[in-house]
Amino acid sequence: MQDSFRMERLLEISQSVVRDLDKYGICVVDNFMGKERAETIHRSVVSMYDTGVFVEGETVGLKSSKLGTAKNVRSDKITWVDGSENNCATIAHLIATVDTIIMNFIRINRLTQSGHQTPIGGRTKAMVSCYPGNGSHYVKHVDNPNRDGRCITATYYVNKDWDAKETGGLLRMFPQAWPTKVVDIEPILDRMVFFWSDRRNPHEVQPSFRTRYAITIWYFDAKEREEAKERNNIKTNVAVESH
Repeated sequence: MQDSFRMERLLEISQSVVRDLDKYGICVVDNFMGKERAETIHRSVVSMYDTGVFVEGETVGLKSSKLGTAKNVRSDKITWVDGSENNCATIAHLIATVDTIIMNFIRINRLTQSGHQTPIGGRTKAMVSCYPGNGSHYVKHVDNPNRDGRCITATYYVNKDWDAKETGGLLRMFPQAWPTKVVDIEPILDRMVFFWSDRRNPHEVQPSFRTRYAITIWYFDAKEREEAKERNNIKTNVAVESH
């Protein structure tokens, strides 16, 4: 019964992702993993950060000699995981859940002949990011401005008792679908955000005055990804943005 309910829930989310990406370019899903699993993921991420494995986030187009400039652009710290690492079983479950959503997304679009028809093939590892408070931020940017293959951004938040009025840290979107509006998204516990990774969705992380965590996976447009590989000989983890 539980497995049946879970599959129905994932299908329902997948249908929302198809509908909302087609209409708005963004889809926000709350209670994505359930409170208990979300809190376990939160503990895993905090424990991981405490081990010191996170490094300064890099910025596309900025060399290491311009680190000071990079920190003005973004001031988060990141690490990459695939779920096989110690104490990452719940993150592995999160990754598998998002994979299922994306596979359903592909099937629904194929059956309905709507939305994104280019085959989605492959993804990055999961990037775990931390904005360590003190006004840490990421200025307005686009995840994939140069056709590197990234098609869908999926960002999961694990911040307990978050209040943006007091601590900031909003994800502010500037969706092309709503050119006269901005969309402010609080990074609350167990919230998942899907959006197109290209120039349709410029976004920024507003200054955060409390430690703020997120887990992001990027899914590739197979054709664009192959073209990018041929053009630039790029590696698997091209993604360096965080949200």
